Formats: sequence, structure tokens, C-alpha cells
Amino acid sequence: MRLKQKVIMLAVAPLVVALCAITLYVRQQAVTLAQQQRDTIGSAYLASKEAELRHYVELATRSIAHLTQSGRSDPATQAEAIRILSSLSYGGDGYFFVYDTRGKNLAHPRQPELVGTDMWNWRDSTGSLTIQRLIGLAQGGGGFLRYTWAKPSSKTAAPKLGYVVPVAHWGWVMGTGIYLDDVEAALELVEAQQSRNSDQTLLWMAVLATLATIGVAGGGLALNISEGRLADAKLRALAQRVVESQEEERARLSRDLHDGISQALVSVKLQLEAGIIRLDGDAGKRELARAGLERTVEQVNTVLGEVRRISHDLRPTLLDDMGLAPALEYLAREFGEDAGTPVRFRAAGAVDALPDMVGTVLFRIAQEALTNVERHAQAGTIELSLERVANRVSLSIADDGVGFDTDDVAVHPKRGIGLRNMMERMEAIGGRLSVNSTSSGTSVVASIDLKE
Repeated sequence: MRLKQKVIMLAVAPLVVALCAITLYVRQQAVTLAQQQRDTIGSAYLASKEAELRHYVELATRSIAHLTQSGRSDPATQAEAIRILSSLSYGGDGYFFVYDTRGKNLAHPRQPELVGTDMWNWRDSTGSLTIQRLIGLAQGGGGFLRYTWAKPSSKTAAPKLGYVVPVAHWGWVMGTGIYLDDVEAALELVEAQQSRNSDQTLLWMAVLATLATIGVAGGGLALNISEGRLADAKLRALAQRVVESQEEERARLSRDLHDGISQALVSVKLQLEAGIIRLDGDAGKRELARAGLERTVEQVNTVLGEVRRISHDLRPTLLDDMGLAPALEYLAREFGEDAGTPVRFRAAGAVDALPDMVGTVLFRIAQEALTNVERHAQAGTIELSLERVANRVSLSIADDGVGFDTDDVAVHPKRGIGLRNMMERMEAIGGRLSVNSTSSGTSVVASIDLKE
């Protein structure tokens, strides 16, 4: 995987992880909220049903109060009370039932076959001793009980909320109940609606997450394409400048060879030919030939010096033989002699064992900077320093010349080529070049971390 793809993954992966975490959190909160809402609605339903049951039982109690409070407990009076209770009903499945304290059913209008049956040990579908618990609640003053009982309208077992009170005068347990299957259905409807809302929310989050991921990935891809094109353009421009620099160097070398060495060699050739002719003459001509040959030797020495100068400009042998510091010291001395501007050189730190590429780049930057000073700065003194602190190596060239506008040079198409070359050389080895110029002078600092 290439670096750009890794960058896109590093941008997309945290987004996806964050969206997944948010989605899970929202899902968990939705489930919790749905459960809380179900419990709240269920509690409200039950509270309303309990109030309704109390009201029904109070009505039934008042309907037989004239019999229970008459002081009579004969079978005829009790039979009249059971008749009245059996005639009372509400809704399709609402009725009143009566048991004695031993669990014998005395009244059950919807299931008359249970009348007279001993139901003390009767259990509902969950295994609960329903009648015993109802009697226990009534003996304690009355209360509510949830259990399962056959629903008259459907003949199937359904959850039921019962409420019983004692008829103390006769030892009865009277009560009624409301089936809760409609409550369960309502709660399931609410839960289903909440589940649909939660699913829709998660779907929208998933859509937004997908769009966001596609947007980030698309933006990263577009940025990669743009950066790739820009990098290709820079590479082409750099290659073009490299070719231009090579052609300029070749042209300079050609001029040096033609204007200096070539002409000097032609002169040497002519003098040698003249000397050979004179050697065949008399003593005077031979003396002239000797003098001419001596001048030829001087010219040959001049040519050799010119060859050494050109060779040194192309690649100083001191840089390979002794290192960067001696090469810079020689460059400073030679520049001072040729340009007439003194250059003070200073080296500090362990600058002897630098990588070859670093030494070459820093030397070329020093050459370029000194050339710029000679051409444009009108400087009186130049400071050239090489310093190493730990793994950082810095080369500084400072002058007291007239300075220049760095912003203007940076945007000018035909100026600042030397500065751009220096910057590109430093960027190629992972270094940095800074230029600071004012009316009182210019400083160029090239620095690189050898560890990086």
C-alpha cells in the first residue's frame, strides 16, 4: 500500500470507527429508552386498571351492602347476594366471582361449572396457587394479583389482573379481574413503533456515514490526484532546470576551453612550429628559438593552471580527499583572491565525517551563494561558517551587502534561479534553506538533520 493510500485509510478509518461507535451507542440508548417507555406506559396502564377494578368492586360491594349489613347470614340471604353479583357484568369479559375461605367457588357467572368446586389447590398455567393467593390477599384486607385465567370470549388463557376484598360478615372472598391481553397488545404496538423509529434513525445514520466516508475518500482521492499532478509538474520543471543547468555548465566549460585553453594551445603550437624552424638556422635564430621555447613553457604552465581551475570548479579534489571543511576553506581563500572581497571561514564541531551527498550539496550551495554575492551584493566582507551540533549540520553565508527583495525574486520568472537551485538541492537530501535579506546584508543558512 502506497503512502497516499495509507493517508486516506488513516483519515477514513477513524471516521468509520467513530460512526460505528456512535451507531452502537445510539442503538443501545434507543433500546434502553424503549424499555423505559414501555415500563412507564405499562405502569400507567396498570394504575388505570387498578383504579378501574377498585371502582367495580366498590359498586359490587354497595350492591349487596343491604344484605351483608342486615345481620342475616341464612342461605336465602346469601343466595340473593350471589344472584345480584352474578347479574353484574361490564364489558364482554367482566364479571364478579366469590370464594369461601377454604377455596370453594360460590359464584362464577362465566364458568358456572366451577360453582361448588374446591379450588384450594388449583394452579394457573404458570404453576401459581392462584386461589390460595387471592384468599390470602383478601384476608389481609384486599389486594391485587396478576395471574393467568381462561378468557370467556376467546376460551384461551390470558394474563389477568384480579382484585379481591373480604366479605367479613359471611367469610367470603369477593373480587373481579380485567384481562391484560389488550394492554400487552398496546405495549407491543408501542414497542414495534419505537423499533421502527430506531431502525429508521440507524438507517439514516448509516446513509450519512456512508456519504461521509465516500466524501472523505473522494476528497482524499481528488487531493491525491491533484498532488500527483502537482508533483509531476514539479518533477518536470526540476528535470527541465537540471537540463538547463547542465547546458549552462557545458556552455561555460566550452567558453573556458575555447577562450582560454584553446587559444593558449594554438599560441603554444605556433611558437613550437616557429621554434622548430629557427633551430635549423644560424646561432641567432637558435637563440630566438630558445627564447620562444621558454615563453612556450610559461604558456604551458598557464594552461595547466587554467585546467586545474576548471577541474576544481567541476569537482574539487579537496572535497573527496580531505572533506567539506578544508574544501570550503580553500573556496573562501580562492574567492577572496579572485573577487577581492575577504571571506572569513569558521568551522565548529565534528564536521569531518559527513556523508558524501551532504558534503557535495553544502559545497555547491556555498559556491552558488558566493557567486551571487560577487554578482549582486556589493559586499565588503563575507562570513562563511560550517557548524555541527549533535546530528544537525548548518552552513551559513552572510554578507554586508545591499541585500534584495526575497519576495520579488521568488515570483520573478527570470530571477532567483540560483536560490531555487539551492532550495531544491537541500530538499533533495531532506534539508532546509532559509534566506534573510535586508538593506544591511543577506544571510543564507542551509541546515540538515543527519539522523533524519
